[in-house]
Amino acid sequence: MTTTTRVGLSVHVARLVHIYRADGHDVAALSGVDLSIDAGSTLALLGPSGAGKSTLLSLIAGLERPTAGTITIGDERTDQLADGEMDRWRGDRVALVLQGGQRNLLPYLSVLDNIRMAQWGSVTGAAPDPDDLLEWVGVPDDIVHRKPAELTEAQAQLVALCVGAASGPGLLLADEPTASLAADATHQVIEALRRLNDSLGTTILTVTHDPVLAAAMDRTVTIRDGRVGAQAHDGVELAVVSPDGALPLPDDVLDELPPGTLLRVQRDDSSQHLRLVVEPWSGRGEGRP
Repeated sequence: MTTTTRVGLSVHVARLVHIYRADGHDVAALSGVDLSIDAGSTLALLGPSGAGKSTLLSLIAGLERPTAGTITIGDERTDQLADGEMDRWRGDRVALVLQGGQRNLLPYLSVLDNIRMAQWGSVTGAAPDPDDLLEWVGVPDDIVHRKPAELTEAQAQLVALCVGAASGPGLLLADEPTASLAADATHQVIEALRRLNDSLGTTILTVTHDPVLAAAMDRTVTIRDGRVGAQAHDGVELAVVSPDGALPLPDDVLDELPPGTLLRVQRDDSSQHLRLVVEPWSGRGEGRP
């Protein structure tokens, strides 16, 4: 099988809402998420447990359907695809690696046969050679004929990345790929993701609590309470203005400004460029309506 480089797929999520039923009540896991990922780039989704990160990953993967909003991968509105069409996309163009390496592997097949099985049904000539995948990801030669039960946790995670990338997908989604791994194994997984990105051009989206993994991605996006709270580019944290005008504040600022604090937001006319001054409002005297 020859190796063919595919172009990564862009991702555009617009005003995404996902509501589920729990204990007789409607719960909003996502409340109007807007997110764009450039083709061929890497991005980490950060945020506390229950913030909606894994829900967003599941929606992009097509495992669940949004309550409202749109999901566009490449040129395709995947939220409008029928279940069978989405299954074909997920088997060929979009790959999902679940948390915990063993969950992604068939226990009765060897490492090599797991990769070959994942390539079944992929577009002819588009899937990378299994030997190339194993080399890029850094899987040792002496384990390729072992069964998953014979692998360490770190080895299973690396093999899971091989299985996820087996079809040469344009988008690879990875849920907590470094969870519970030691530092050395974490760096192996990060290097594997970099090599897959470089070698296949695959767009990579990870959900993580790991700051080391997040720092290795091109961008980070923080999800808070079902909304995009912040992004980071080149190590600089940036707030994101939502469509309704909401502006989340950095965590260190929120520590000093509890919920309900009144803020005065003004333009700084002394600056040549648009600049805002944000300060707590005491409600005494000056500027009071």
